[in-house]
Amino acid sequence: MAYAAFRSIGAYVPEKVLTNEELSKMVDTSDEWITKRTGIKERHIAAKDEYTSDLGAKAAELAIQRSGIDKSEIDMVVCATISPDYFCMPSTATIISTKLGLKNVTAFDISAACTGFVYILSIAKAFIESGMKKNVLIIGAEKLSSITDYSDRGTCILFGDGAGAAVISATDNKDEAIIDVHTGADGEYADLLMTPNGGSGSEHDSLTQEANGCFMQMKGNETFKVAVRTLTKDVKEILADNNIESDSIKHFIPHQANYRIIKAVGDALKMRDEQVVLTVSKYGNTSGASIPMAMNDIYENGTLKAGELMLLDAFGGGLTWGSALVPFSPLK
Repeated sequence: MAYAAFRSIGAYVPEKVLTNEELSKMVDTSDEWITKRTGIKERHIAAKDEYTSDLGAKAAELAIQRSGIDKSEIDMVVCATISPDYFCMPSTATIISTKLGLKNVTAFDISAACTGFVYILSIAKAFIESGMKKNVLIIGAEKLSSITDYSDRGTCILFGDGAGAAVISATDNKDEAIIDVHTGADGEYADLLMTPNGGSGSEHDSLTQEANGCFMQMKGNETFKVAVRTLTKDVKEILADNNIESDSIKHFIPHQANYRIIKAVGDALKMRDEQVVLTVSKYGNTSGASIPMAMNDIYENGTLKAGELMLLDAFGGGLTWGSALVPFSPLK
């Protein structure tokens, strides 16, 4: 039987940094207010001519380089994004594939908001275990600044740009295999976090109304409550399903949305501080890119070692959620 192994990780963040102090000159806020409520100190912002596909391609190049697999062996590319280069088509994954020089590969996007990376991890696992693909490149990439209203204090303080990528490959060694992935959704809460315009479900009377609807809109307090409850429940279920205790988790890598959410979930799961990976202070919320970007940080600082067990956990607009138990299994 073929198993799916998590071979490598890579990430990219744009050069420009937007600090809380700079935001306080744009909207009625302050560094103290933002830090206290979110834990965010700064976020990276892509250049005007730097697109989601550019961010994704740079992260992907690094992931491929680190994988020990030749680029020509990649047979599928999946991108999780809510800020694609183009609405509907072509997919950002096809553009990234072209920028990487990959020809005749399966390539498509998914939209699962902040849970996107967990969703595409489950897709890669399924394609590999079915025998349909052997080396799948998965990418979470976001230029959220392009869909952020910088006059809305409730959202503009939260989001940043960046990308993370990983190579998932077939293996016959069960010890290297991704253990389990859980995903779920409930559209009943769709209005808590959404971009209301751009599809057949929205009709507007004016271009101004239409343009304003392209920005992210969020009901913060309601989203916070549902997020903590859902994330905690999902993690408890995946650990119980696989007879794994929280103490066995070397790296708990939650979606980096808000420090208060991460802290509440970590405490509910009895995670020690040294188990919890935190990057929200320097990147903000980068949606589907946040988990691989956080994973890349601990890889690059030498904290993530071969064979160590990671627990991924995410929650996002849809509403969607997901968790995964993943040993880090590099070839080199």
